[in-house]
Amino acid sequence: MRNTIGRSGWRALAVCGVAVLFAQAAFAQAARQFSFAYDQPPTTAYGIAANIFDAKLKELSGGKMSINQFPGAQLGQEPQMLQKMRAGDIDFVITSTANASTLAPQAGVLSLHFIFRDQQHLAKVLADPAVSAEFRAMVKDQVQGAQVLGLLTMGLRNMYSKQEVKSVDDIKGKKIRVQATKTEDTHFPAYGAQTVHMPFGDVYTSLQTGVVNIAENGVNVYLANKHYEVAPVLSMTEHEANNNCIWVSDKTWNSLTPEQQRWVQAAADEVARTEPMLALKLEKDSADKLKAIGVKVVENVDKSGFMKAAAPVQDQLAAELGPHAVKLLKLVREVK
Repeated sequence: MRNTIGRSGWRALAVCGVAVLFAQAAFAQAARQFSFAYDQPPTTAYGIAANIFDAKLKELSGGKMSINQFPGAQLGQEPQMLQKMRAGDIDFVITSTANASTLAPQAGVLSLHFIFRDQQHLAKVLADPAVSAEFRAMVKDQVQGAQVLGLLTMGLRNMYSKQEVKSVDDIKGKKIRVQATKTEDTHFPAYGAQTVHMPFGDVYTSLQTGVVNIAENGVNVYLANKHYEVAPVLSMTEHEANNNCIWVSDKTWNSLTPEQQRWVQAAADEVARTEPMLALKLEKDSADKLKAIGVKVVENVDKSGFMKAAAPVQDQLAAELGPHAVKLLKLVREVK
């Protein structure tokens, strides 16, 4: 064999071997996996969004870019993850727009109550390029160390407790766990309720012990986190959209080439385009599962009292939040 190949043949094989090693090393160096964190289980709409983002990013990059998901608050609750991301320790994070308002207060406009006419209107708003562009511009003006790539949703928020909520009178004087935003702290007192702030991870125990009487969130979040065990009555108030956004660390974004930035943005745009309808279907499926296991789902809530109290708050809060919030509210209302 050695005589047949000869010295020149062996040299050629050696060169080819080195070339293959260099090619493999170059590919390994070119391939990049990003950390992508969120505080809900992967079975929720957050997981749907992450999977859509990953699939599109792999497609556009030819498999050279992908994400490594850290669900279930493995890297902290949303406020902690936001800080880690701004420091460059996490590449991508999903948070609620309500928690986004801790960094960019005007993001609270998307938490205003009863500004979405129905689920179809909500889906269309989040896929609207003008809404997304204005939200991104608002965050860019207010936040250092990170930026928002796009919007998604977990559907509409509803109240749950040990008792039914059939009208606004049923929450007067009650302690309700809400997200720590100006929006929540204005709307719920307008309904006559007391607001209580706490991390999402503390809600189960607080409902169990009576620290709070009522909590509110999306149907699938209520199901996935088993809050029905301590608050077995779900009242479909649909008072607020459970909107969310995908963040990217500036450190990560600035490390990308212009072409790679386009891939990342296109992946986020794909989430905004396709995730809302999947999330809304997940909400319906979750409600069916809850009914099947014996949870009482109150569907005939009289929303008129809530809506009457919320109406004057909408424009007042948007104006107080700032010009981006005013523009976003106008854009939301204009989506047909």
